[in-house]
Amino acid sequence: MSILSIETLGKEDLEGKRVLMRVDFNVPIVGGVISDDTRIKAALPSIKYLIDRGAVLILMSHLGRPSGIGFEAEYSMKPVADHLAHILSEYPVKYVNEVSGPLVQAQADALKPHEILVIENLRFDTGEKAGNEDFAKELSELADIYVNDAFGTAHRNHASVSKIAKYLPAYAGLLMDKELSNLGALLTEDKQPFYVVLGGSKVSDKVGIISALSKKCQKILIGGAMCFTFLKAQGFEVANSLVEDDWLERVEGIISDAKQSGSEIILPIDFVCASEFSESADTYISEDQNIKEGYMGLDIGPKTVELFAHELKDARLVFWNGPMGVFEMESFSHGTKGIAETLAKLNAVYTVIGGGDSVSAVHKFNLGDKFDFISTGGGASMQLLEGKTLPGVAALDKE
Repeated sequence: MSILSIETLGKEDLEGKRVLMRVDFNVPIVGGVISDDTRIKAALPSIKYLIDRGAVLILMSHLGRPSGIGFEAEYSMKPVADHLAHILSEYPVKYVNEVSGPLVQAQADALKPHEILVIENLRFDTGEKAGNEDFAKELSELADIYVNDAFGTAHRNHASVSKIAKYLPAYAGLLMDKELSNLGALLTEDKQPFYVVLGGSKVSDKVGIISALSKKCQKILIGGAMCFTFLKAQGFEVANSLVEDDWLERVEGIISDAKQSGSEIILPIDFVCASEFSESADTYISEDQNIKEGYMGLDIGPKTVELFAHELKDARLVFWNGPMGVFEMESFSHGTKGIAETLAKLNAVYTVIGGGDSVSAVHKFNLGDKFDFISTGGGASMQLLEGKTLPGVAALDKE
């Protein structure tokens, strides 16, 4: 694969050129205020690289899940543009309340070097999610160069992600380049022992990554609700815990296949259990893998945290995706926090967080600066490590 980074572009290539960059500004907004600007800050290196070299920059992103039939105030990019203008106070940041058309074209044409234009939510147009070629071509007419810095959407076959590169010279942004390099290293570098920590709710979401990484790693530590399908299949009582019954017959095969590939799957040995899915529910800590009738497991227990910490102490490379429990609720956050703290304290270990809720967790516990690499793309990182082709990455390939 041959993908050019924007680092191959100098001032002579960028000065006065209009650059259309796909970013991932799908950030949480509460009451019109951005509550977590991690994704915006992740794009700043690319934004500054281009602007500092005299480019005219047009930024496009989706936000939330609008209906796709026009403007919806709840999903407007206006708060994002305002926040970006605050962060980049040294640069003029403008906003246009349409996605495409004459007004957007006029705004783009009027931009001067070092200026930034944020266009409206791409998903206000049905052509975005449909991967519509005409919509992609219309967007491409705004600029001279296309840059994709939105790794978090690289697994989507959407117009702004996989189609615009047909019409413009295309490059990877600095974030996209860093994501591909760091995640790709998990599959190519020979750092041993290599351990994987997986959580989340469903086995079906992680079977691909288990199959792919079991060929590379020595241990896979499984927490989160997905572990209950494994435990129920082995005869343990999991009571009201979340289980994918249609996967019960298959998980034994997953364990066997992993073992044949040289990887051991390690499951929790105790849980924080609750009478209902509520912060105020009656709780207890199980003595082992069995859960009392009328209860559900909502977090791994203290003995499991200790077990996982012991298993991880010899690692030299660790990949973690998915929380160990319902970390958003204080009562069920200690397992995820314990694993995050364990990984943060490991010495001489390269630690990679694979996007999604794991990222939210490490930031919640103020440990974001303790890891070597934190991916911005949950689904994209999973699919990349599974060996799947990402449409947004394939579109940048020059070969």
